Amino acid sequence: MADNANVIERLYEAMNRHDGEAMAALYDPDGRFHDPAFGELTGAEAGDMWRMLTGRATDLKVELAEHDADGDEGTAHWIATYTFSTGRHVVNDIHARFRFRDGKIVEHDDSFSFFRWARQALGPAGFVFGLPPMNLLVRRRARGDLAEFRKGD
Repeated sequence: MADNANVIERLYEAMNRHDGEAMAALYDPDGRFHDPAFGELTGAEAGDMWRMLTGRATDLKVELAEHDADGDEGTAHWIATYTFSTGRHVVNDIHARFRFRDGKIVEHDDSFSFFRWARQALGPAGFVFGLPPMNLLVRRRARGDLAEFRKGD
């Protein structure tokens, strides 16, 4: 049986090194990722999202505060600190849930306060864009950025 706690550790160590390739390699080819900013990504989209985010990151720091894995399920509490494209400082407190198969991530769900994130990342505009349905505009932008990144491959 795979050491899935180690898979979680490797994921966040790679993120802290800004190594999207190493992160992508930890996902099953048919894996699924979901978070409030991107919504649901499947297959290679998740790996490409990590490649894009770590490739653009200049000051990203990741702290894996705690994690656990039992059988094919796992959890993590992690904190990402970085400067968003608006030039604003963000500290995002995130909880993750995982499902694994054969030592690969098949499901990864990140949850965080989108409203809190938007206020940090977008400043005063975040009070508006952090609320439904305006948050869908932020997701559309994130997905558009990912689509442009994927065209470059």
